[in-house]
Amino acid sequence: MHEVTGMSRSVIAAGMKELSGVSPLAEGRIRRAGAGRKLLKETDGTLLEALRDLVDSGTMGDPESPLLWTTQSLRTLAATLCASGHKVGHVTVGTLLAEQGYSLQGNKKTLEGTSHPDRDAQFQFIAARAKAFQEQGQPVISVDTKKKELVGPCKNGGVSYRPKGDPVKVKTHDFIDKELGKVAPYGVYDMKNNEAWVNIGTDHDTAAFAVESIRHWWLMMGKARYPDATRLMINADSGGSNGSRVRLWKVELQKFADETGLEVYVSHFPPGTSKWNKIEHRLFSAISLNWRGQPLVSHEVIVNLIASTTTRTGLKVRASLDTKHYAKGIKVADAEMKALSHHPDQFHGEWNYSIKKHE
Repeated sequence: MHEVTGMSRSVIAAGMKELSGVSPLAEGRIRRAGAGRKLLKETDGTLLEALRDLVDSGTMGDPESPLLWTTQSLRTLAATLCASGHKVGHVTVGTLLAEQGYSLQGNKKTLEGTSHPDRDAQFQFIAARAKAFQEQGQPVISVDTKKKELVGPCKNGGVSYRPKGDPVKVKTHDFIDKELGKVAPYGVYDMKNNEAWVNIGTDHDTAAFAVESIRHWWLMMGKARYPDATRLMINADSGGSNGSRVRLWKVELQKFADETGLEVYVSHFPPGTSKWNKIEHRLFSAISLNWRGQPLVSHEVIVNLIASTTTRTGLKVRASLDTKHYAKGIKVADAEMKALSHHPDQFHGEWNYSIKKHE
């Protein structure tokens, strides 16, 4: 064996001595079980604990953490461990993390901050009122403004099917086009009938624009759907153009009530709970899915993409372009507020109130 392999005679002799008296190897094995170098986690008893301390989310913000201002890549983790006296490479760090149940994860929006003590009670109030309205054949709508969108050949998130190697070409930098500008889609969602009207504004998102969008829905869809309606319930966020503290919002609703004869009942979601507004996940999310990967190159394209939005649950959407000018910064005097036919509810009148036609 020495002449054939060139291996040292002493090594061959030691191998023969080890094999003498040892049971044969299992089929397919070239050495007995347990042979080879021991794993680092076995030879370095503190390695796993040191690694967990580095990646533990509880150390975020800890001024004593060595990775407080450093991206936690495998190489960075390995280098930090080596600096602490642990002899380990980045590949082994990745293996150890996988064994311990760690994986790459992004942030998840779940923390809502301090909530109002009557948050749940307000949700129950809204649900009960909406149910009562619907049982009586009265319309219930959910309203909000979708995120403003740039008009022009700008990148739109998402992907769409195209011939291989032929992506849609858009501008390198998404600067606003002075001629095309932005659009503010204001949605009005009929919860009972799963129908929506989207008023696509080209000017400022003001309270006047918000109520004008509701007026468009009533004239184009709501009046025909609810010919015997005497009341209208509106679910809205607490902020934005339809916020609970926006005076102009209530002034414009008074004009709408006087025009239509409808008693308008408004219920606002508590602050910080806008994601529970049904229009967000029943309408706006469907619109975003429908136009994903499609540059919003013109107003016509935006109107058509929104109007063609459907879902498997039967959502129907109509849309129109609103090119009117809506002035910002309109002040509403105290006298004008006192002249409103405004009736706050006993339960959180700042969130729940009705506006009726002037007699």
